[in-house]
Amino acid sequence: MPWFAGIDRKKINWCPTINLERCTKCGMCMNCGKHVFEWTDDGPVVARPLECVVGCTTCRTLCEGNAIHFPSVSQLRKTYEANHVWAAVKAILIRKGKIPTEDKTIKARVTG
Repeated sequence: MPWFAGIDRKKINWCPTINLERCTKCGMCMNCGKHVFEWTDDGPVVARPLECVVGCTTCRTLCEGNAIHFPSVSQLRKTYEANHVWAAVKAILIRKGKIPTEDKTIKARVTG
């Protein structure tokens, strides 16, 4: 699925940072399904930032020490808006038949 509608992932500012002073070394971040983190003698590090799923904050939610931070969602939304990501993704989803076209949605409301 082209979540970024052709935008290079490197241009999307979305990955965790770790404040090691707050890190309790609980290891919850190591459960990341995308393997963004690696464990070192000092604790976790963000080893593969571009593997982080844009918008996901599960590691931050589960972090015992509240040591994981992400860029602001408002900045992410500005990137999506500036690059017309929502419109492009919607067009792709309509073309793939995953969501109805605008016409079908309107007809369903009128006839339903």
